[in-house]
Amino acid sequence: MDIEISGIGADGFTLSLRGEKLYLSYVDFPWFAGVAAAQLRDVIHPSADHLYWPSLDIDLSVASIRDPAAFPLVSAGK
Repeated sequence: MDIEISGIGADGFTLSLRGEKLYLSYVDFPWFAGVAAAQLRDVIHPSADHLYWPSLDIDLSVASIRDPAAFPLVSAGK
């Protein structure tokens, strides 16, 4: 398996992708806050720069995980 989720904590979790360790903080990736560990571990790697969590319907580019500041969250609020 080329993806492993570990170090699930109160502030975020670690994703290992082909030996590269990436940290996803809930500040940068709020969709994962409060999600069950089984749902975090339900992730697939359909292409080189794409990760997908089917049970959560979350798609992320690997580039956005490596550099979240380059992909700021935008809200469609009023």
